[in-house]
Amino acid sequence: MRIGELAKASGVSTRALRYYEQRGLLKPRRQENGYRDYDESAVTRVRNIRALLDAGLNAESIKKMNACLDEDFDNVPVCVDAIAVYEQRLRVVREQVTALTEIQRKLEDRLHHLRAGIPH
Repeated sequence: MRIGELAKASGVSTRALRYYEQRGLLKPRRQENGYRDYDESAVTRVRNIRALLDAGLNAESIKKMNACLDEDFDNVPVCVDAIAVYEQRLRVVREQVTALTEIQRKLEDRLHHLRAGIPH
């Protein structure tokens, strides 16, 4: 299938598909005329890439799960690479939540202090 067909089937733009290719996440065959040619498994791969990007992973992290990307994530046997990447991402998110919670506390304290000085 051509790039436009894959874009339609997977729900992403042709620009996104070119980006995935540039980052080494998607490797189409080339026809004699230079057009990209994707097989049916590319639809699943692109949907998985999109889901992982939406979950906050970057292209380099996703590349580490290359062996798992062509399978339906809901039905794939255990993918050790995926587990490690998800655990690392979850650690980062937890650290960010902790930092943001501290910022929120400081903002709330400061706002409370400022409001206390306003006459009613």
